[in-house]
Amino acid sequence: RKEVRDNILAQMMAILDDVPVDYIKWDYNRNMTEIGTAAPGALPGEVLHKYMLGLYEVMEALVTKYPQILFESCSGGGGRFDPGILYYMPQTWTSDNTDAVARLEIQYGTSLVMPISSMGSHVSAIPNHQTHRKASMKMRGDVAMAGNLGYELDVTTLSEAEKQEMKEQISFYKEHRKLVQYGVFHRILSPFETQNEAAWIFVSPEQDEALYFYYRVLDRANLKKKKVLFKGLDSAKYYTVSGYEGVIGGDELMNRGLYLKDALQGDYQSVCLVLKEAQSV
Repeated sequence: RKEVRDNILAQMMAILDDVPVDYIKWDYNRNMTEIGTAAPGALPGEVLHKYMLGLYEVMEALVTKYPQILFESCSGGGGRFDPGILYYMPQTWTSDNTDAVARLEIQYGTSLVMPISSMGSHVSAIPNHQTHRKASMKMRGDVAMAGNLGYELDVTTLSEAEKQEMKEQISFYKEHRKLVQYGVFHRILSPFETQNEAAWIFVSPEQDEALYFYYRVLDRANLKKKKVLFKGLDSAKYYTVSGYEGVIGGDELMNRGLYLKDALQGDYQSVCLVLKEAQSV
């Protein structure tokens, strides 16, 4: 109904013309039920489709008039993460489930059809409000960095050590976010297949820089030292790897692999490695 859309736009524009807003979260966190229409000549089966066309019309008017505002849509359970809405809202809240372990599957699966730059991913409080899991700040941060990093918790409840770790995570992400959001994303270990591990890597288009993440959910008795393989590197180039001495060939990293130096003791562990092309061999 055009009069409804016009009324919504009038109310929103009255606010946006008066207040310096640069970000809006557009949320619709419920199912559409008992859908019907009494409009003359309208068919009930058309209502959902016409609703979406109406929403796109509203968004077209808003983003045209306010190009400086970043609109983020809400997926909730995945229901509003579609290419149509991404045209107007380039960022989507990937899921209301913010548990770091659950997010491994959620973000891995979402990456199959949506760009990393569109995925909202936040560090949330522990115990997690849905799973009651107590994942480490390290793992929560490393998972959230594989998307648009944010924090969704009460910072006044954090210890000084946790606040410092948060600052370091934010600083690290700012340094590497261009690589995460616009680099080439390669999936290495699927959490759906391994049930306990996940790994992926972001590689720059020039293949001169990469960011590798490895995640392990639960510890096991008598685990062997973990060897990891890389993808997307230039086999003819040599790389430095954070935490390791010397340089390693891209072909060696992708085919022979590298043993993780971290002990990875306990549950909910993660490793982040920064790779850079070596200037000399």
